[in-house]
Amino acid sequence: MANRRLLSLLYPLVLSAFLMHCHGNERKVHIVYMGERPQGGFSAASTHHSMLENVLGSTSSAKESLVYSYGRSLNGFAAKLSDDEVRRVSEMDGVISVIPNHILKLHTTRSWDFMGFSRGKLGASQEGAVLIGLLDSGIWPESESFNDEGMSAPPAKWNGTCQGANFTCNNKIIGARYYNSENWYDTTDIKSPRDTDGHGTHTSSTAAGREVQGASYFGLAEGIARDGVPNARIADILAAFDDAIADGVDIISVSLGPEMPLPYFHDPVAVGSYHAMRNGILTSNSAGNNGPDPYSVSNFAPWTLTVAASSIDRKFVAQVVLGNGKVFTGLSINSFDLNGTVYPLIWGGDAANYSAGFNTDFARYCENGAMNSYKVAGKMVLCEVFTEGAGILLANGAGTIMADSFITDYAFNYPLPATQVSTEDGIEILNYIKSTEGPNPISPDILKVMKNMNFFILFENSEKFYMGDMQPDLTAPGVNILAAWSPLAPPSIYEKDSRRVRFNVISGTSMSCPHASGAAAYVKATHPDWSPAAVKSALMTTAFVLDSRKHPDLEFAYGSGHINPLEATNPGLVYDASEADYINFLCKQGYNTTTLRLITGDNSSVCNSTELGRAWDLNYPTFALAVEDGQPIKGVFTRTVTNVGSPNSTYAVSMYMPNSIKVIVEPSVLSFSSTGEKKTFTVTVDGPKIAQQPIMSGAIMWEDGSRGEESTSCV
Repeated sequence: MANRRLLSLLYPLVLSAFLMHCHGNERKVHIVYMGERPQGGFSAASTHHSMLENVLGSTSSAKESLVYSYGRSLNGFAAKLSDDEVRRVSEMDGVISVIPNHILKLHTTRSWDFMGFSRGKLGASQEGAVLIGLLDSGIWPESESFNDEGMSAPPAKWNGTCQGANFTCNNKIIGARYYNSENWYDTTDIKSPRDTDGHGTHTSSTAAGREVQGASYFGLAEGIARDGVPNARIADILAAFDDAIADGVDIISVSLGPEMPLPYFHDPVAVGSYHAMRNGILTSNSAGNNGPDPYSVSNFAPWTLTVAASSIDRKFVAQVVLGNGKVFTGLSINSFDLNGTVYPLIWGGDAANYSAGFNTDFARYCENGAMNSYKVAGKMVLCEVFTEGAGILLANGAGTIMADSFITDYAFNYPLPATQVSTEDGIEILNYIKSTEGPNPISPDILKVMKNMNFFILFENSEKFYMGDMQPDLTAPGVNILAAWSPLAPPSIYEKDSRRVRFNVISGTSMSCPHASGAAAYVKATHPDWSPAAVKSALMTTAFVLDSRKHPDLEFAYGSGHINPLEATNPGLVYDASEADYINFLCKQGYNTTTLRLITGDNSSVCNSTELGRAWDLNYPTFALAVEDGQPIKGVFTRTVTNVGSPNSTYAVSMYMPNSIKVIVEPSVLSFSSTGEKKTFTVTVDGPKIAQQPIMSGAIMWEDGSRGEESTSCV
């Protein structure tokens, strides 16, 4: 729409970390982290080059080794080092950590309406003042979602640039950079911020894409594709953070992370987001897709917003109708219309490619090359495992039914007609095939879309419960999300799928993260003077409360609840936190004064105690208490809230808790006489000795009669 204003900024991560599996003295890329950028006339490149020269022994070797010099917003560098050189650099003054370069995993319409956020209430000028920086696989600038029609020039605070050949920015995508520390490119990659994967285009358009009428995936999920703050501005990990902070963004969105959790200052996302926080920038990051296993959250730093994924009121299914009339419903984003055609049905195990050395044990799983194309051609094939469909497609099969209960909640796109049924249903279908002679008829229905308002899928579980805060922080739509796509990327999970689309439907915490980023940008646009912690608190305490009876993983799966962008602009009270709060938190995690002074660049940063402890006094919007087997439930939490509502207001506490837990909040009434006034309260939790007790949860609410903010409590 011509009257919609949107500026955007993207920092794409284009295959920036390629890990070579080698040993000994072969040099590999490492990140040398040195904390905050020193003030004054500090020359990062000169300092880092000098350090490398001392270790490597020559100017030329240092120049050849240096990959990146971080010095715009933080202090550090990336360099090619051998194991022995890594050891020597680690021992140098000022070095906090040396991090091996490793691959960070990408955490891979209707969704904003589902959250009750059909339209924001802010004007274009307010929304257009917010800059969102995205670290991802790139962006496709020609997508309709990034059209800049009717938009003004970027705000004066913008300090970025548009980098790369064959890539043009506009008043929507106002800047773009690409990073590739290993200088390794796949055959499909382009040496620019241009996206060849699709992931970055999808997340960018979710967080800050313009409205596109009639967007769909081969006619499915048709509607209006848009973002949460359509007038916000969008933007190799530390390098991208270093630039994004200096370029002037307000929110950083990161839909990627390590396979498993890393210590804070060995994790480039935690490091970069810490320096972003110091500069007033909130980092919204995906929790990862390894849940609901414990200790599975990949991004968990308390100064970031960690986002789980949940579903919306849409589920993609494809039905299978057997010749005997029996119907089975499976999961599939099926873009193929078979027009009611009846196809013969065979079991993959009966179509082994013996000429290629395969037998029934391989063919039952329909592996690529394992199928006899003479038997498969023109037939529907039952496979006993989830696959991408290539084995049947390349054997000229008409389609596939995959029997696998590993994934039960969300669907994938395939390069041929396909559906995934449960293992139990697969046994029934196989028995049907074996019960009659010859191929059996089957009629796969075209895709159906089922709506179920209470259908929730939760990708994540908690990682940092024992530390006194709880992750993830909240959940946002991340299942079956329609958004823009790169025309160079395949539209299905089969990487050689030659079809092309402008929009695609995919799932994961990668998709939920930009929803939260867009919501954070909306809150920031409403309250530009709020700190990152205040924005985060507002989003958490106003989240939709989920029914714990329906979700056995409870808050470990969804945190404070489901994000509610409109309510987050008016929370009444916020749990604010400064860098000093996080320094105190880090002291209790074992970091010492020397290290923290390097991180902060401030000699006033002091750990008063080196004793490890629980972070119960971190001013966090949730309360979490870990209890060892055989010990009583006991904990005392201190919190401070800031009034951001009416000047003269009084809040009374209410709560709901499990019967076995006694909770006292003192004082139970908080009275404020001005906006910005702060009040402190304590929460004392007591209960009996417990052992092998699953998570118990409740909530503490402060209410003033017109609004309420809720803090989750877990034991």
